[in-house]
Amino acid sequence: MSKWEENVRKVVPYVPGEQPRQEGMIKLNTNENPYPPSARAAKVLQAFEEDTLRLYPDPTAAELVNAIADTYQVNPEQVFVGVGSDDVLAMAFMTFFNSGKPILFPDITYSFYDVWAEEFRIPYERIALDEEFQIVPEQYFAENHPNGGIVFPNPNAPTGVELPLDAIESILQHNPDVAVIVDEAYVDFGAVSALPLLEKYENLLVVQTTSKSRSLAGMRIGYAIGNEKMIRYLNDVKYSFNSYTMNQITIAVGAAVFRDREYFQETVAKVVETREWAKEEFTRLGFSFGDSKANFIFVTHKAIPAKEIFQALREQHIYVRYFDKPRIDNYLRITVGTREQMQVLFDFLESYLNQER
Repeated sequence: MSKWEENVRKVVPYVPGEQPRQEGMIKLNTNENPYPPSARAAKVLQAFEEDTLRLYPDPTAAELVNAIADTYQVNPEQVFVGVGSDDVLAMAFMTFFNSGKPILFPDITYSFYDVWAEEFRIPYERIALDEEFQIVPEQYFAENHPNGGIVFPNPNAPTGVELPLDAIESILQHNPDVAVIVDEAYVDFGAVSALPLLEKYENLLVVQTTSKSRSLAGMRIGYAIGNEKMIRYLNDVKYSFNSYTMNQITIAVGAAVFRDREYFQETVAKVVETREWAKEEFTRLGFSFGDSKANFIFVTHKAIPAKEIFQALREQHIYVRYFDKPRIDNYLRITVGTREQMQVLFDFLESYLNQER
């Protein structure tokens, strides 16, 4: 190793889902929405004046912040925006997890949490989910497990399992001295948001994204909602890092999409309807899974190993997500596509499983 490399910060990076670009493929591996964004997004892009790109964007992203605040009936001072929820969560880690005590998150969860913790030199502990892949709230109570903060997705990823609101509140009640971050990337597909708890708990931060339910994964818009003090702290860190994190087009498109409530509800309803039908089909084919409240289902088959199914699907250009990790290496996370895409998936699975039996 060269001498200069001794001072390099070395981390094991997060590995995102595969992004194939094959014609005719069915892409069910990265939890994108199968439907296009609101038509208002196209109108903004068509009307955008390119000459304005020579100017810096609004560092406060006020147009977008105000649209989000209107959507959730909160003050604009309670909203923080970033380049995808990953950016928001990274800023939150830097801002709130500095006590020197370990932060807590589940052992089966979004695999970026330990990456950020390693990168920012934050000690952490993974708390095991129970046998049903459920979070056990008592294991997060400060009196049982002293900590420097808590973060978890709800619904959890990759399991899709929801933690009830009263369980989230119990975690907050038993951790008044640290920040508790609830990562709600998938909440719009049937789970109950923790947002109503903001009035009671000033240490709660709720993080959401436009990548899933609002079909803007390619635009990179994430946001957090909390009390005004938390948001001020987040903005202080953000402006110390990069004042202009969001470009003009993203701000304008994001604001327009948030104002189209009717289309948002329509597409979410279609995904949920397809998911519930898909659960019946998976059951019929011998798969088991938790009661997903997300736009994906985390399945395992009673007879055929997940890795074999994953490889067979891939050969047909049907992409799903396989995690070669302890406890979940016999599961597949399958994004809910359109009804037509899912039918192709089930037609192949039925044929394949019949051959394997």
